[in-house]
Amino acid sequence: MTTAGVEPAVAAWVAAHVPGVAPPLTFDLVSGGRSNLTYRVTDASGTVRALRRPPTGGVLSTAHDMSREWRFLTALAPTAVPVPTPLAYCADASVTGAEFYVMDFVDGTVGADKEAVRDWPERARRRAGTSLVEVLAALHELDPAEVGLGDMTRPRGYVERQLHRWQRQVHRSGAPDLKLLDTVHDALLARVPAQHTGIVHGDFRPGNLSFAPDGTVIAVFDWELATLGDPLADLGWLVSTWEQPGDTVPPTTAGPSAAPGFCGRTDLIDAYAKASGVDVSQLPYYVAFSRWRSACIGAGVAARFAAGVMGENELPVQELERQVLRQSEAAYEAVGDLGGL
Repeated sequence: MTTAGVEPAVAAWVAAHVPGVAPPLTFDLVSGGRSNLTYRVTDASGTVRALRRPPTGGVLSTAHDMSREWRFLTALAPTAVPVPTPLAYCADASVTGAEFYVMDFVDGTVGADKEAVRDWPERARRRAGTSLVEVLAALHELDPAEVGLGDMTRPRGYVERQLHRWQRQVHRSGAPDLKLLDTVHDALLARVPAQHTGIVHGDFRPGNLSFAPDGTVIAVFDWELATLGDPLADLGWLVSTWEQPGDTVPPTTAGPSAAPGFCGRTDLIDAYAKASGVDVSQLPYYVAFSRWRSACIGAGVAARFAAGVMGENELPVQELERQVLRQSEAAYEAVGDLGGL
């Protein structure tokens, strides 16, 4: 077994700690890159499970805390929020150089982009929009204390923490010319709305969801950014990724929503408000924040590629920098709409 990030000892650990595993095991990388890595683990009987671990390069412990991700999975598994069933956690980093965990493999369609849903009928695309809103509302309705996550509350507000985190990271990245992002940061900090507390996924979008053929969400993945914070932050991020025909501003990340049959952003927001009962009047703030956060992340990525510390990229650094500028300008326009710029 020579798959990157999977040492021979991993197979032995999985066989010893996951009930019902039939060695030998094969490991295939499903998703990777700058996020945590996911492997498809197939045993001799053909049963498939999934393994998650941090990237194999140098990582920030706060950005790739596997125990945190595991804690959210185990807390949510008994709830109405569909997550892969957690099976076993390895806290012994000596096995493969990092902690990791094993969960059920959910066999569905991940809504990564329009190509992923190319064969879906329009009714499935309509159902996908409805279903993901239902799941997001179900997540936000949970009482963190009742599912064992109440102690994760921080003394400082979620938005203030996020503004501090991403501002610090983008300045440490070596990204050039951050004046526009700094201006947006200061405007957002001066306008932080009253906040509510719930469970926040942190990257809720179709690309982190698995769908059944009829468009129903059957699993929510990638809980590495999960925390307690204002649920509108999740909705703001989802809306910022939700491309629709005729847009002049690019989405913060790729998705399938511009394909025929998907609902528009207004319908998405209305459906969430109806399903959750949440007041969405402060949503424009969180959309502006999401675009700023996206620009910060992109600026850091572009800077690391420019410095040659992240290998090759499918896009030239100049194109990455142009994308960052467009998101920065979109964030500036969005925060300007809040008034005061």
